[in-house]
Amino acid sequence: MSHIFDALQRSEAEQSGAEAPALSVATELIKAAERKTTTERETSGERDLAAQVVTQDSSPTAVDQFPSLQVVLSAQSRMVCLTDRESLAAEKFRFLSVRLRQLRQNRPLKKILITSSIPQEGKSMVAANLACTLARRQHQKTLLLDGDLRRPALSQTFGLGKLPGLCDWLQGEPGPMRNIYRLEGPGCWFLPAGSSPKNPLELMQSGRLTALLDQLATWFEWIVIDSPPVLPLGDTSIWSRLADGVLLVTRPGATQKEQLQRGLEAIDQSKLIGALLNSSREAASSDYYSRYVPSAVAAHNNLPEE
Repeated sequence: MSHIFDALQRSEAEQSGAEAPALSVATELIKAAERKTTTERETSGERDLAAQVVTQDSSPTAVDQFPSLQVVLSAQSRMVCLTDRESLAAEKFRFLSVRLRQLRQNRPLKKILITSSIPQEGKSMVAANLACTLARRQHQKTLLLDGDLRRPALSQTFGLGKLPGLCDWLQGEPGPMRNIYRLEGPGCWFLPAGSSPKNPLELMQSGRLTALLDQLATWFEWIVIDSPPVLPLGDTSIWSRLADGVLLVTRPGATQKEQLQRGLEAIDQSKLIGALLNSSREAASSDYYSRYVPSAVAAHNNLPEE
């Protein structure tokens, strides 16, 4: 944990107004991924609800029934994996996706929760870029789920406007989930948060959410969940219980050491697979990458998609 604090201090000293975010994976915490997660059993009430949730075909091609949407990215979207694929930031997301695939060889790892200690640390940006990057790997079916039911941001990131989503389904009558959309360009599927409810925590505890995640896991190879910050809300504890692994996003200049400490303590250590340092500038890596790219871009463009 002290290594993350040291990284924060180094990044604060090195930060000089970067336009594109770069990620530094704190590999010291990756060792937590080697411990296998103990799967929690559903309560009897949740099992009863599971039979009511979905009547759709659960075959791998079931996702083809969902409509497609064209995304409209703004200059402020920070979707570097789509707009600046040769950047250091995009390369870091590709590295992260490789590490996740490696970790999955030794443990169940399909539902990835992205969270942070406090707001404004870049968790939604990380979730969106990671989902799009994972989707490019041999066209693996990847779902990006906006689990921040209080302050959803991902629909705006993709320029989609207001769409019915998870909240609308949870508040409606039991039935098939129809509020999933395939994003043209990114190549992933998207389940928006939908209309913000007055009682999000109570809504999430209804039991239907557990059954839904189980169903989605039969349709998609990866599910990336953007959740609210750990502090001070209880929503993330529910998402953490449903996820296979948790990535904690932190940001120099925004995260205080005490907040990071409390955020780490609030996460189930058996689920914590890593921490990401957002908006970091590492001079040595950046200089090397800038020298490497010009001579390798032509060859890289002929490589198959990741």
